[in-house]
Amino acid sequence: MAETTPAALVADLVDLLDVVAVDVDLFRGRRSTGGVGRVFGGQVVAQALQAAQRTVDGRAAHSLHAYFMRPGSEAAPIDYRVARDFDGASFATRRVVAWQDERPILTLTASFQRDEAGLHHQSPMPDVPAPETLRSERAWRMEQRETIPERWREPLLRERPIEFRPVAPRRWTDPAPREPVQHSWFRTVAPLGDDAAVHRAILAYASDTALLSTSMLPHGVSWTTPGMQTASLDHTLWLHAPARADEWLLYAADSPWSGGGRGLNRGTIYARDGRLVASVAQEGLIRRR
Repeated sequence: MAETTPAALVADLVDLLDVVAVDVDLFRGRRSTGGVGRVFGGQVVAQALQAAQRTVDGRAAHSLHAYFMRPGSEAAPIDYRVARDFDGASFATRRVVAWQDERPILTLTASFQRDEAGLHHQSPMPDVPAPETLRSERAWRMEQRETIPERWREPLLRERPIEFRPVAPRRWTDPAPREPVQHSWFRTVAPLGDDAAVHRAILAYASDTALLSTSMLPHGVSWTTPGMQTASLDHTLWLHAPARADEWLLYAADSPWSGGGRGLNRGTIYARDGRLVASVAQEGLIRRR
């Protein structure tokens, strides 16, 4: 397995999410390096957010709502058409449609707000072990590599630009049923610059990780289970406060319900100092054929 430096991994991720303007309010996102098969949903969400951010000045994204319509393919780049629906004194709204092979694969709406003070409260951060006391998800998987089927080995073991350290690791190939709750620390494996838009985009990218699997925990299955069909159906992210994606963030996820081939997942993301910086909700397809 080829090794690469953490800085190179993170630089490639930043470049992946750095959409390029090809016309007025039309942007293009490149393929991921070495990508095959289906595009990661968090990549499409993050690129769509970056496209929307390119059309807004003086306001920061505070929420986005996305629907996945078709799976994207790593065989071609993705185009993002932005509609400037509203520009007010405090808020602005953008609507983005992601296109590939002349078909829409995702719609996203995002709202932006000028910074202002206001009434404040938040739920407390869960009491979990510090990230320094935990092993990375990749380290756990490397320990289990001989039990991972060949077709899953490369995607499960490859080096990634974002490191996750789960509080309660699970076996992906033969998971045992457990409560639909999971906590993970995460951050990029190398420092980022100070562009707040890049940190928001990477947070959006990471928010689609370690979420859908939560609704499968009580059933003792994962996306590697034979006969399982899984996919994100929609994705909502609320950005409450500025956060650095290159510093440890705690992702606390739970699933209150599943049924009808779908699972509902919720997430809260905390900074190391206890600030609630983002909330997430997603419904996903968890169909067992």
